[in-house]
Amino acid sequence: MEIEPFDIRSALPAMLAAPRDRALAWWFITGFAAYWGRPLGAGDGWDPAVVDAAERRLDLTLPAALREAYQLFGRRDDLTSNQDRLLPPDELYVWDGALVYREENQGCAHWGIPLADFDEHADAVGEDARRDDAVRDDPRTVARPDLADKSQERWEPWMPSLAAACVEIVMAEALMDPDAPTDFLDTDGEGLAPEVAALCDPLQPFGPGSRWFAGTDVLIREVEDAFVCVRGRTPEALDPIRDAQFGDWLGD
Repeated sequence: MEIEPFDIRSALPAMLAAPRDRALAWWFITGFAAYWGRPLGAGDGWDPAVVDAAERRLDLTLPAALREAYQLFGRRDDLTSNQDRLLPPDELYVWDGALVYREENQGCAHWGIPLADFDEHADAVGEDARRDDAVRDDPRTVARPDLADKSQERWEPWMPSLAAACVEIVMAEALMDPDAPTDFLDTDGEGLAPEVAALCDPLQPFGPGSRWFAGTDVLIREVEDAFVCVRGRTPEALDPIRDAQFGDWLGD
């Protein structure tokens, strides 16, 4: 069956222009999954009863965006857990004022949702006190790096909405899929070569510390001038990228 092309270059700006449009985010993830892996299907999401059980255990009403994400693609490890891990509903937990929903694979970072944005029982002051239904349903997300000096650890802004954070998850995890044509390069602080950037179109800024580039059959993420991850729809799609960026590619 022929797969409908999915152009990240036009779809991502549309989604980012309305980061709390959950239907648009789920449309993006559905199209991305079909074009870059396999279509979403029955059994890819958690049963609503499992999500309900998590709410009872936590004594929280989860944001609508989190419930919908779990029920749409929460069990698709290829979209959520190749490198870092979207926690299943029964592993969600509260830490320092935030609901932790994702963990870095070695515990070096955590991602959360501030309780003050969605929990009616949480103390909300100042700007947080002016919550509306849209914010409660699709709150902002935060990240917390693991630091040697624990006194310096703080929740820091991550994405403007949980739906947008879910789009970032599936894009980032697709680059780390062990069963797909992917590669990795430590750039030793040199960053992405201009010759590589010229092969693809830059995407709208998306996610702190990252630059993204995309072509019809290739997706690239550069992280803080330190390393580059690339995903091709075919193994051959990676060849021009490797040729243009000198270095010891992991897949060579």
